[in-house]
Amino acid sequence: MQDHVTTHQAQEDSRNEDILIYLNGRIVPKAQAVVSVYDSGFMLGDGIWEGLRLYDGTWAFLSDHFDRLFEAAKAIDLDIGMTREALISGLLETQKANGMTTDAHARLMITRGPKTRPFQHPSLSQSGPTIAIIMEHSRPNMPRPIRLATVPHLRGLPMTQDPKLNSHSKLNCILACIAAEKAGADEGLMLDINGFVNTTNACNFFIVRKGEVWTSTGDYCMNGITRQKVIDLCHANDIPCFERNYSLVDTYGADEAFLTGTFGAQTPVATIDGRQIGTGEMGPVTEKLRGLYKDLIAKECA
Repeated sequence: MQDHVTTHQAQEDSRNEDILIYLNGRIVPKAQAVVSVYDSGFMLGDGIWEGLRLYDGTWAFLSDHFDRLFEAAKAIDLDIGMTREALISGLLETQKANGMTTDAHARLMITRGPKTRPFQHPSLSQSGPTIAIIMEHSRPNMPRPIRLATVPHLRGLPMTQDPKLNSHSKLNCILACIAAEKAGADEGLMLDINGFVNTTNACNFFIVRKGEVWTSTGDYCMNGITRQKVIDLCHANDIPCFERNYSLVDTYGADEAFLTGTFGAQTPVATIDGRQIGTGEMGPVTEKLRGLYKDLIAKECA
């Protein structure tokens, strides 16, 4: 058994050594895709991003992802400087330049751009945003279900750093991941400010109890697109689904648990804090939702 896995674990693909990257309107080789040390994203984590997945020539749920991206830009008062249509064109141009048709993952990143001096104030970013699109050949490769460990790091309040923002400032989640690995797990299970089960450091989190699917209220977690698709699929297919507060006691006693995200779709969970969840393998409800999600993707790509 492999000692450590991640929810973004992919098969090795040598083609990724020669990928082309979109950077500020140009498509350049990987080695030339560099930004200034004065860039707001590098210096302060001042930026936003989206992850997108390519299936059979279609970027799944593209409209949802771009809605979230532009909403985040407005929330942090970042002028993208491009229309939605122009940014989508940049994505498609990068896809074409790399000859990608399926099993690809894109990370679209926008920062406030280079600063004139190495300080915090956003007015020091005067030359416009930095826009980059990294696109890789990427086929998920999960040798086993994920192991989670509860960590002390919480998802914050909206008045500190709103967890609904896909921001470049991910240190809190990185620390949660480190804590989980120190505990011998793959990812960290994060609680909310009230001590209820919330999300992991990288994905949204669900449990299944007696045929019912439970997830957090959504008040303190990323407004995940795959998360919402799973909730919608449950409602459309008569699978009881509840967005609610629940505790670690409820979680340890669950029949199944799984994670959702753009990359891995639905990833089964084997153990939490050393406690086996159900059989420790993918459960029937998770498997059913995987099938329904696969059908949804096929419909999206038709």
